[in-house]
Amino acid sequence: MTSTDSFLALSTRTGRFSYGSPRAVTISADGSRLLFLRSNGPEDPVERLWLLDLDTHREQLVADPTALVPGRTGDPAALPVLERRLRERVRLWAPGIGSYAATADCATAVFALDGRLFQADTASGTTAELPVAGPAFDPRPAPDGSRVGYVADGALHVTAADGPLSPAASAAARPLSPPDGAVWGVAEFAAAEELGRSRGHWWSPDGTALLATRIDESALPLRHFADPAHPERAPESFAYPQAGGPNADVQLWVLGLDGRRVRLRWDAVALPYLCAAGWEGDGEILLTVADRLQQTVLLLSADPATGETRELSRTVDKFWVDDLPGTPARLPDGRLLTAADTPDGSARGIALDGRILSDERLQVRRVVGRLRGRLLVEAGEGDPADQHVFLLDPDGGAPQRLSEGPGVHSALAGGETLLLTSATPEGVSRRLHHQGGEFTLPDHSVPLPYRVRPKLARVTELGLPTAVVYPRGHVAGRRLPVLLDVYGGPGFQAVANEPRRWQLRQWWADQGFAVVTTDNRGTPFVSPEFTRAIFRRFSRVALDDQVAALHAVAATDPDLDLSRVGVRGWSYGGYFAALAVLRRPDVFHAACAGAAPTDFRRYDTAYTERYLGLPQDNPEGYQADCLIPDAPALTRPLLLIHGLADDNVHPSHTLLLSEALTRAGRPHSVLPLPGVSHLTAGGVNEQITRAESAFLRTALS
Repeated sequence: MTSTDSFLALSTRTGRFSYGSPRAVTISADGSRLLFLRSNGPEDPVERLWLLDLDTHREQLVADPTALVPGRTGDPAALPVLERRLRERVRLWAPGIGSYAATADCATAVFALDGRLFQADTASGTTAELPVAGPAFDPRPAPDGSRVGYVADGALHVTAADGPLSPAASAAARPLSPPDGAVWGVAEFAAAEELGRSRGHWWSPDGTALLATRIDESALPLRHFADPAHPERAPESFAYPQAGGPNADVQLWVLGLDGRRVRLRWDAVALPYLCAAGWEGDGEILLTVADRLQQTVLLLSADPATGETRELSRTVDKFWVDDLPGTPARLPDGRLLTAADTPDGSARGIALDGRILSDERLQVRRVVGRLRGRLLVEAGEGDPADQHVFLLDPDGGAPQRLSEGPGVHSALAGGETLLLTSATPEGVSRRLHHQGGEFTLPDHSVPLPYRVRPKLARVTELGLPTAVVYPRGHVAGRRLPVLLDVYGGPGFQAVANEPRRWQLRQWWADQGFAVVTTDNRGTPFVSPEFTRAIFRRFSRVALDDQVAALHAVAATDPDLDLSRVGVRGWSYGGYFAALAVLRRPDVFHAACAGAAPTDFRRYDTAYTERYLGLPQDNPEGYQADCLIPDAPALTRPLLLIHGLADDNVHPSHTLLLSEALTRAGRPHSVLPLPGVSHLTAGGVNEQITRAESAFLRTALS
């Protein structure tokens, strides 16, 4: 096996170098205990639940799925359909315990395995299976751990953790939600995929009621999947909110264990998106709602006894209100925290009761919570490739930076305990700060194969963040074909000082390429103006910026051979790759386009309409961004790749472009992936990489 093949094989065996790393960390409310998921080693994919006592530093195995369900394969097909689809939405692939929920003291944790429900007592390390009415999904413990709410067959149920519930509250045998044909207690497609809400039920603080979503998708068009490799199997269908069409009807209800039912009322016609919800106390619920174009976002207070709501804050933007996790919110003293641009418009910030807390030096990315009486936030400072952790005093004063050095630093807090995760060019560390001491959360993942130092720069008059990765041992003066490794779409930053994302790019460079990555306008974390430049039109800005950045890099480095430029990408990056060879064959000479949304009129409502508006109102913009009419212009080698089980970007996107190319007599290649979804896990990504490498070597030779 060559060293090239060794890297891809190691990437497959180690889950892209993630197996053995702790994730899904929960810190108890008093900061004394920590729950997390981690497998046993760098080539073990099965994640187990662990408890760490922060006073003694003692680590304890809480739940092992291989012992609870011997012989379990972790096959996604064994999961309830709702869980399988939610895992797609949150990009989760885990054959062990994929997710769990815990009480605030971390004394009780619950999770599901292939539809079976388990509850763990973390103090004793014992785990028991609980009775369920059907395949269980998304279990959540009551605050005292005495009951567990879960979803089965689209209904919300409650089961007792120890012994039967009272007759009035009995739930393992009958659902808490009414049998009205809707789906209860889950996040609909738009919420989980685009709005950042992946759950649909919340316990009241006193444990006597559940706040639950009611989802009616009957107005949505159906999309179907048939597995060509298994023609004997019936197609799978699901409701999809297509741009310009109807959305799911989303309601919020308070469901009491005593049988009471109260619907929360707001203007759901004007504000159809439920972005967040939760209890602020037994007598109050807070929810965040948005209009269809996400130009208006409201924080509402609701009375769980009557369902009446009142407006607490309103955020309005003529483009769209970008999601800033952790906002809008109300602090314990009643003041309201909202997202707000700085007065000069150069930075994304936060405001308290309308007063800006941050200045143009910080691009705030997330409000984590509170620590030591101050706001804990993640923000960029200077170079957008870096992210740091800060404490902001809500009463004013200079921000205090808690992280040091280049890299992507993030945080989690509970009580007075801080977990600071630092992904730097040297590697990843997870440092716990507890009671004046500091220690590291153990990580059993394999060391990253490459120590990559991309050449970072800000190019053109727009200051586009750009990186170049060269072959190891590259000698100046040796001309290299160029590979543009791109995403380029809203919501994702490609150029960041985080080491794992550069591993595959170094592999590509070692195949003999200069690998160029650029964040064009429309991507996040540079400035509000930078992000909003793609308003009502995707293709023009992305293409212009990527071409300008490529030429700017080549102007300072003559080793880049612009007569041989390939481009690869997935999802929006796949869209850009196909766009590049169709519209700028003078610059791009071959492309690998994976899971490309070739016609945004066929993509989902919440994402597409946020940036392009309604198709009815912006037909020219949608038409200009559609790749199907460009098919007759193809003159360069193009490889189209798509998973045939992709429920995010349906494979019809690629097939329609292929059909148009065929009708126009334009040769191209198609790599269909039976059974593969938008999430290319389990070694699929490495197989795709091998195919792309072979294609580009031939196309650019």
